[in-house]
Amino acid sequence: LSVAIYNSQTVRDAVNVARRFVHFHNPSVEFTLAKFDADNDLISLDVRMRRAPRHPQTYERGVATLHSFLTAVCGPAYKPQEVHFRHAALSPPPRYRAVFGVAPVFSAPDAGVVIARTLIDAPLIGANPQLRKIAEHFLESVAPAGAADDALALFVAIMATGLLSPDKAFSVFSNPAPFTVGAMFVLSAALVRCGAIDLLSGFVEKSARWSYPVVMFLLVMLVATVSAFINNTPVVVVFLPVVLGLARKMNLAPSKLLIPLSYAAVLGGTCTLIGTSTNLVVNGILISKQLPPFSMFELAWLGVPATLIGAVYLALCGKRLLPTREMLTSILTDEERREYITEAFVQPNSPVLDKTLAEAGLSRAKGIRLIEIVRDGVALYIEPEKIRLKAGDRVILACRPQGIAATRGVVGIDLIAELKLGLEQIAAHEGSLVEAVVNPHSSIVGHTVREVNFRQRFRMVVLAVHRKGRNVRERLETLPLEAGDIVLMMGTDQAIDALRQSDDLVLFDRARVPAVSQHKKMPIVIAVIAAVVVTASFDWVPIEIGALVGCLVVCFTGCLKPNEAYASIEWNILFLIYGMLAAGLALEQTGAALWLAGHVVDGVQAVVPPEHKAIFVLGALYLVTTVLTELLSNNAVAALMVPIAIGIATQLSVNMQPFVIVVMFAASAAFATPIGYQTNTYVYGVGGYRFTDFLKIGIPLNILCFVTAMVVVPRIWHF
Repeated sequence: LSVAIYNSQTVRDAVNVARRFVHFHNPSVEFTLAKFDADNDLISLDVRMRRAPRHPQTYERGVATLHSFLTAVCGPAYKPQEVHFRHAALSPPPRYRAVFGVAPVFSAPDAGVVIARTLIDAPLIGANPQLRKIAEHFLESVAPAGAADDALALFVAIMATGLLSPDKAFSVFSNPAPFTVGAMFVLSAALVRCGAIDLLSGFVEKSARWSYPVVMFLLVMLVATVSAFINNTPVVVVFLPVVLGLARKMNLAPSKLLIPLSYAAVLGGTCTLIGTSTNLVVNGILISKQLPPFSMFELAWLGVPATLIGAVYLALCGKRLLPTREMLTSILTDEERREYITEAFVQPNSPVLDKTLAEAGLSRAKGIRLIEIVRDGVALYIEPEKIRLKAGDRVILACRPQGIAATRGVVGIDLIAELKLGLEQIAAHEGSLVEAVVNPHSSIVGHTVREVNFRQRFRMVVLAVHRKGRNVRERLETLPLEAGDIVLMMGTDQAIDALRQSDDLVLFDRARVPAVSQHKKMPIVIAVIAAVVVTASFDWVPIEIGALVGCLVVCFTGCLKPNEAYASIEWNILFLIYGMLAAGLALEQTGAALWLAGHVVDGVQAVVPPEHKAIFVLGALYLVTTVLTELLSNNAVAALMVPIAIGIATQLSVNMQPFVIVVMFAASAAFATPIGYQTNTYVYGVGGYRFTDFLKIGIPLNILCFVTAMVVVPRIWHF
């Protein structure tokens, strides 16, 4: 946005760029540029919010932001002629003058800033139309958020700066790796949907009678075996409630098992070509360079020993190194747990009409917590404590027993014994507290509780959100939910049972129950995945073709609906892969990869004997890759480091396979931080972990994997 604005021709153009950007990303906010009088123009702001009044504070903040924007764009030449507000003054006039430099006009028909037309049409110095065009095109596209956003921006920048010609840059879309990764997402979703993984959960639950080391070893090996053939994230999502139930039966804190669950999925993914997207990305790069690709089980020479060593390490040291962290529901006292969801009805001609809850005596009653007020079928979310009650209002309360008694004592308020909200009777029922984690593929990711209409959609009340080691209890209605967020909710048993069928939230201690059983489709899904593995293993069919055909089969046979298949694909990862493939190609085409490789080789050669040069360079490459992976995306690191690995092999005049293997392995084997791998991030909040917990248990495992790679790789893939 900054590039687009500062490369606009005039201030008017800059305002229009910002206007389109704001309206595209938030249609409820709009500002317009129109003629005010003969010499001035008015930039006005409007906010359209469904089911909510237009608060004066919203307009004051918006106009102040608009004023700051114009100050930044225009510089010292900017001075508003007038500032308009629709409402009366909320603060003394000197405060407004201090901000805007002029006294505002209150109770005006619009809200905005009046500025001179000569300033609006003044040219901006140093504007570059080409840069603006590129930035505008990017802003107006549906760009994914986060790392994928950065990758696409990098893709555009590589072309804009001439590092790659458009033909070369767009050639990355012929790389088969992202197609294969997307297809494996679909096949993994089909395997989860048919309940194949759920069959293994019974074995996990029965192991609770054994000792911690035995349970840990079996759990790691079981999860790693499954993860070797399907995507890691759905494996962790499916096993999460099973592992939580196992922890409860063993009288352990869940934090003693959840990090090992993530580590097991990561280790299992290193055992086969389809075990993780990183392996497929590296293999796709080799194919695009017409180099020999890896076979389906070739990586097992390194992955299986590393998995066995990791399982033994976690079995022997896990209980001592892993912290004891309680979940939110287990921290709550019994008194806090026993709450009732109650609805209070405001009678006509009641003495509490036109009073707030505080004035009616409800908010002062002990044991009462206000959830929301429903008026004419619409929930009033904005500051319900300040809303004045009207006849027919329904007040939703969470009460402990003494709170219900206090509510009954308020004149003009009737508790409703039989009232249905949506499809479920919730009045006067005991509410249970449950925790759930937001699924990475959930449709509610990026949306607030209010936007997804959480209460009506799930018939549950959100009480708190746990994110990155802290509990959020305030402003829950406006907090965008993220993958891995822990949501503390209250609802009836019927609502909780219904929530078990949801793909959006995974309930702790409660396995997911699909709305429609797909067990009859299990043989088809297993046969399809087996066919993909076998045909790729014997080189009968390229893996990308086999995986795509497998996707068509599971969709045509009804194992997975087309919309479910589409939703199962993590598009942000695919965009990230394409962007980083372009970056890797730029490193190669510009000679930067060979330049970096030469410096690595020269640096090692200066301190080690020539006969040991290759193994020391191999170790240095592994360490650099694993450190980068702990801080960045594993796929991004793999795409960037493979050209450097090939360049190092060229500089040393040795076989490139050992160097590519260590990049592939080190880019996945990231255990020391919660951001090193997606599954680490997912269990981070669920287990109530801290950043240092991953360092304590993960760094030794990183060292073990490094030693394993340095021993195995030179013996299997010779220099």
